[in-house]
Amino acid sequence: MQTVTVHALAVVMVLFVGGGPGADPRPRGKGSPEAGAGVAVPAARIPTTLEADYRRGIAKVLPSVVQIISKAGSKELGEGSGVVYDTSGHIVTNAHVVSGATGFDVSLATGGPSRPARLVGAYPANDLAVLEVDDPTDLVPAVFGDSDDLSIGDIVLAMGNPLGLSGSVSDGIVSGLDRSVQFAAQEGATPATTTIKGLVQTTAAINPGNSGGALVDLSGQVDGILVANVVSVETGSTLPGIGFAIPSNTVTDVARQLISDGKVTKTDRAALGVAVRTVVNRRGRPAGVGVMRTGAGVAHAVLSPGSVIVSVDGVPTLTVQALSRVLSAREPGDTATVRLRRPDGSTATTTVRLGRHSGD
Repeated sequence: MQTVTVHALAVVMVLFVGGGPGADPRPRGKGSPEAGAGVAVPAARIPTTLEADYRRGIAKVLPSVVQIISKAGSKELGEGSGVVYDTSGHIVTNAHVVSGATGFDVSLATGGPSRPARLVGAYPANDLAVLEVDDPTDLVPAVFGDSDDLSIGDIVLAMGNPLGLSGSVSDGIVSGLDRSVQFAAQEGATPATTTIKGLVQTTAAINPGNSGGALVDLSGQVDGILVANVVSVETGSTLPGIGFAIPSNTVTDVARQLISDGKVTKTDRAALGVAVRTVVNRRGRPAGVGVMRTGAGVAHAVLSPGSVIVSVDGVPTLTVQALSRVLSAREPGDTATVRLRRPDGSTATTTVRLGRHSGD
């Protein structure tokens, strides 16, 4: 019944365009090869206001999104994305995109040959890194917005190179703010996790290769650097509609420090102000976090070298990674209850005020 209706409408349209009974039924639309012959050219499709906003935002940011090939010698290690930070050739991406690589090739979404790049610095605590291309000619820096202005429900776009598909775009909304998420990592043969705070959650699709790409609003501002989507611990599969980005205010703060000093020297992460390592028991199993030395200005007499931290605020800290996870949920200036084991085997509990992580 639906097919019949469509055919009926088509007949009515032909009669109307042809001018009625007895008229030449051939179309005389604008653009016909000659009067009275040829095929009418349909009018150009006019995008809706929302579609026009999408197109403008994409067009503004696309020249700033790059594809990164990480290499070790002549061997390719993987692909990722990045965003042009300035006209000097600096590219912002994820630390895990550059991890283990000795060289990089950077390609623009707008075409042209790839450009060699070097690593300026990386800060794994926020999964951020900065590269510098050898030839910055014609690079178009992105405009980074104020991520503090984001609200749940804002329309955003994820722009990058998933599966090597250069210049891909997906859309969604901001579905959460200030998220703290643990990401799986691998340190040698020991599985570990890294907790990143303050993330923007989005429903925009993020896939392998998108890492380091741009989270963009419809005004064409970059509000974050894509970091990952969630993988189910139980099944190992991704969870659609749950992706994350590092907010732009964190990105610009870390990038400035990496470009200036090659490392991050000031962060918003809490710290005990001591250098530590994981210690093991006689069976070779993690047994706590040993204090190796205290930092300048640290007044924790109890946290002396040789002591072993076994818990913070009641949460066991049998490894350095476990201690990092506990501290990642605290702010500089907070107080924390630390339980430790002294070198003579006795135990003690003390309350300390957390300092600021140096970034080293």
